[in-house]
Amino acid sequence: MGQNTSASGNKKSKEINSVIEKCYKTYFKDTKDWTPPKFYRAVCETIEEVNKKLGSTQLTVPKTSTLEVAYERYRELAKGELSKEGFQEILQEVLIESGFTGIGAKDIMMYIFGIPVTALMIKRRAAPNIPEDLFIPAITSATVFLLAKLNKI
Repeated sequence: MGQNTSASGNKKSKEINSVIEKCYKTYFKDTKDWTPPKFYRAVCETIEEVNKKLGSTQLTVPKTSTLEVAYERYRELAKGELSKEGFQEILQEVLIESGFTGIGAKDIMMYIFGIPVTALMIKRRAAPNIPEDLFIPAITSATVFLLAKLNKI
């Protein structure tokens, strides 16, 4: 499972980088006059696009104060046109402070614990002669395997 997670992480990282590059080209490339409202909108729309690519894991929209600090810091550094690397640094800083909503994590926990418990209740009614010491780990493993195949974890 660790190898699959690493490959999945690299794939998601590439997807996120492609979204960042696309949004950079849309909002900042060849733009020397960017104002706080344009900057805030660009960051928020970039986060929205990243959320669409990630699926179940959702990033929260950053607070205005966080965006103001990032805007002031990088506006002085950029002195006009913002570079792609600068935009990426801004997003990293803003996203680290904003965090995740955890909706995807709640779904995964519900699946990992909910499916085995439900299957155990059904098993007790339908096939009580199957030992629970084997049944519960098998159902939990099958659930994790299915979630991994569906790219939920």
